[in-house]
Amino acid sequence: MSKVPVVDIDFAPAAVDVIKMDGGGFILKSPMKLEEYPPNLGGSLRRWADATPERLFLAERKADGSWRKITYGDFLSRVERIAQALLDRNLDKERPVMILSDNGVDNALLLHACMYVGIPVVPVSPAYSLMSQDHGKLKHIFSQILPELIFTANGEMFAKAMAALPMDGVEVVVSAAPPDGMSCTFFDDLDAAPTDAVSESFNAVGPDTLAKILYTSGSTGMPKGVKNTQRMMCSNQQAITQLWPFVKAKPPIIVDWLPWNHTFGGNHNFNMVLFNGGTLYIDGGKPAPGLIEKTVAILGEISSTMYFNVPRGFDVLLPFLEADDALRDKFFKDLDVIFYAAAALPQSLWERLEKLSIASRGKMVRMLSAWGSTETAPLATSVHFPIDRAGVIGLPAPGTELKMVPNGSKLEMRVRGPNVTPGYWKADDLTQAAFDEDGFYCIGDAGRLADPSDPAKGIVFDGRTAEDFKLLSGTWVSAGTLRIAAIAACAPVVQDAVVTGHDRDEVGLLIFPNPGGCESVGDAAKVRDHIRRGLARHNAENPAGSTRISRVILLTQPPSIDANEITDKGYINQRAVLECRSEQLNELYSSNGNDAVILMDKPEPT
Repeated sequence: MSKVPVVDIDFAPAAVDVIKMDGGGFILKSPMKLEEYPPNLGGSLRRWADATPERLFLAERKADGSWRKITYGDFLSRVERIAQALLDRNLDKERPVMILSDNGVDNALLLHACMYVGIPVVPVSPAYSLMSQDHGKLKHIFSQILPELIFTANGEMFAKAMAALPMDGVEVVVSAAPPDGMSCTFFDDLDAAPTDAVSESFNAVGPDTLAKILYTSGSTGMPKGVKNTQRMMCSNQQAITQLWPFVKAKPPIIVDWLPWNHTFGGNHNFNMVLFNGGTLYIDGGKPAPGLIEKTVAILGEISSTMYFNVPRGFDVLLPFLEADDALRDKFFKDLDVIFYAAAALPQSLWERLEKLSIASRGKMVRMLSAWGSTETAPLATSVHFPIDRAGVIGLPAPGTELKMVPNGSKLEMRVRGPNVTPGYWKADDLTQAAFDEDGFYCIGDAGRLADPSDPAKGIVFDGRTAEDFKLLSGTWVSAGTLRIAAIAACAPVVQDAVVTGHDRDEVGLLIFPNPGGCESVGDAAKVRDHIRRGLARHNAENPAGSTRISRVILLTQPPSIDANEITDKGYINQRAVLECRSEQLNELYSSNGNDAVILMDKPEPT
């Protein structure tokens, strides 16, 4: 059988330096020197506005279905006028601006106007306003930031959330639909002729200027405000262009829904487009029922050169691509790269994407990934070489050092470099605890070399160190690895799963069913049979006690954002689920099998 050709793109050579440490650990770093990068993102905006003022920068779908488009030249002009209006309000580095809104052109204009003149901006997850019942996380963020200006594109949509906040003295700016009884400024009125104050403020914005505060959910407690400096973001993008020269040679065109209040969508994707003079079509959809259709409509119209998503997003999108050849062909027409991050991609999704690519193009589109966090802006390692399956997270980016420290049965990964945060907003205790004695950020993830004899083959993600546990036998269970294997074994009926068994005899699963996948399989009995057969195959291939799944409980309630069980990107917090679902966990290990619990060694109850 002849080998399937691959879409050709230009990579930097795969190479890594290894520095051994006492105690069995080592440091990995790129032999490639990080080249000079601009002092701020505003410099990239000015560059492209000057060189290509008529090039399309951003586009979003309007209510009537047409596109609202803005060029680089117009974007810079509007940014400077908004920046003057902000300075006229005496906003500065001590008075951050808060954004409560989904992605949109107005959102982008305000965000970049703030950063352009050194006013920190705080884009807050809309889920904290729209999905939360108690607005606890939103109240916490507000109390830390104490903003004097809040923006939302749709005032009515966020009226309930703002009503839960102490809004005295806060100016509310809306693009449309001001809430009843609330005094608001319309976004278009943030408009003033730029004075010397704008250029002076811009010139004062340097690498260490605080640009954003991004709130990230921890495994417990309230979200933490991660300081994002201009240095973090600009050095990150410079490293990406050195590893992926193709983004510099061919400015990316992307369709993207990933939220800008997260580092993946807001720092990695948006900044990549800006840094390289590309075009971003804002996808108003999401990987959820009733919203994925918006994504499908845009993908049926616009062909991306790069496509970014989280595993849940690919899971929801794939049935549409598989059912519609025209959509599939439009999606793959100009595509050079498919990129996944935020969680490990099940191999079944990888193989389905490859099959579609071959059917459409006769070639495989490159599958790439990276690894990092909000604290690393986000890229710390990057795949810039061919890989044939999910799990490899690449090699350290130029300028970034990765310390691999023995931790139990694993190697904990720690990061140091210009892309790493200086700390957390108004939380000196958290900042101090986040770094080791050598200044490496302790991210809490584990990794291992794909091939210890050849480190240049990359690092494999090895789960969260805090998620792993021991059975009563003393055997370690790698929860992250087992979770991915279980989801793949039960595809498509499992949306997510939490691995259980700490201080117990057997490994179990708490399963969140995938409604769409269950519907495709059949009734409840068929879904249970599908899970049983999938896990039986998994167990036959993985008979060891640490990898064999003995019991499963099907959860009826979806994960809660208020209880920290899930982020608005759809990533499950294992520790929070185990704490919140203690009743179901007890049932899992006390039941002899019922309508909720499946015992792999017992037949189904009749």
